Amino acid sequence: MSITLEAARILVQKFGGTSVARDDVRQQAIERIREAKRRGFLPVVVVSAMGRAGEPYATDTLLSLVAHYNGARDKRDIDLLMSCGELISIVVMAHELRQAGLPAAAMTGFQAGIVTDRNHGEALVRYVAVDRIGEILAEGKIPVIAGFQGVTENGDVTTLGRGGSDTTAVALGAALQSAGVVIYTDVDGILTCDPRLYPAARTVPEVTYEEAGELSVEGAKVLHPRCVDLAAEFQVPLWVRSTQKVGGGTRVSSEMPKDALEKTRVVTSVAAVPAVTQVRVAEQEASRRVQMFSALAEEAVSLDVINVTPGEVYFIVRAAQVRETTGLLDRLGLRYTSTPGCAKLSIVGVGMRGTPGVMARIQKALWEAGVEVLHSTDSNITISVLVQEARVADGVAALHKEFGLG
Repeated sequence: MSITLEAARILVQKFGGTSVARDDVRQQAIERIREAKRRGFLPVVVVSAMGRAGEPYATDTLLSLVAHYNGARDKRDIDLLMSCGELISIVVMAHELRQAGLPAAAMTGFQAGIVTDRNHGEALVRYVAVDRIGEILAEGKIPVIAGFQGVTENGDVTTLGRGGSDTTAVALGAALQSAGVVIYTDVDGILTCDPRLYPAARTVPEVTYEEAGELSVEGAKVLHPRCVDLAAEFQVPLWVRSTQKVGGGTRVSSEMPKDALEKTRVVTSVAAVPAVTQVRVAEQEASRRVQMFSALAEEAVSLDVINVTPGEVYFIVRAAQVRETTGLLDRLGLRYTSTPGCAKLSIVGVGMRGTPGVMARIQKALWEAGVEVLHSTDSNITISVLVQEARVADGVAALHKEFGLG
């Protein structure tokens, strides 16, 4: 039986920065909250900082205030600064709700009972003490909770990493045993591809936690990977919806979508990661390869699309880490070549599991579109290929058409 939002009374509704940045979009958010109440739910609202980089209260704008201090910056203090954007959001949103006739109470992460470890900047939620939230709900008020932040057991403010408001929402959904969590954003849901790369993208009505998690790390930015992992662990139903629309969107759960189960849908979505560089290291000695991987790990260089052969190692790195990577390889005296200007294309779908011929279809579609495959790798429900970044839109379009995504 499908899980529906009517399964329980509490509904966590999370609104991202673009959904609370201006008065007009906040009014749309209030309508979504009012709808939840009309349907008999007790809304618990989570909000992000207002807007994006450059806007006055966005997190990146706040960080710019101390950017010039460089080595003098302290992680604990930075968390205090970054938490300010959400504090502004909760106060404004609570006022807007009361103005609309909906009693509300603003709550910091600390007041909401979100307790984390001490890893400032990337804190993990240890537990959520929901008593105070329960009291607010019992008073007939809507809790408006600051996303992205928590507190250590000794009272220090922490932040959960970029995109951490999604994690806040799911942690609250799990702790409150809610009917589910709705992530409201400026897109209609999880799409078959990035519409900026291929305008024929459409919304996928249902995906599994596994698919959503893979897409989140392969370039789709609708959901944060940690939030998906947490939802899967505690079986919290997720919906991704547009703030501007009633209903619709994408449902994320453990249930296999029927069209994937029956192999009608082999691929769910095509994702792209631009601006990567392929590095090919010529090394036959296993001990030297171990030394290289260990040194890269110590420098926190993130590698992807890794392939190790007896005489050569292939991998890709993001553009921001290319200089660090090549500098380390130079210091180790390793011979290598690098190919900048690449992009990773990935197809994701639980319907691929046990389906033969998927790679053949990828190669054929890209070959016919004139898109050269530089490298490929695969996992359980994902196949990724490396292409020239200049041809990424052509590659997305070819794969989208090949697998009948729209």
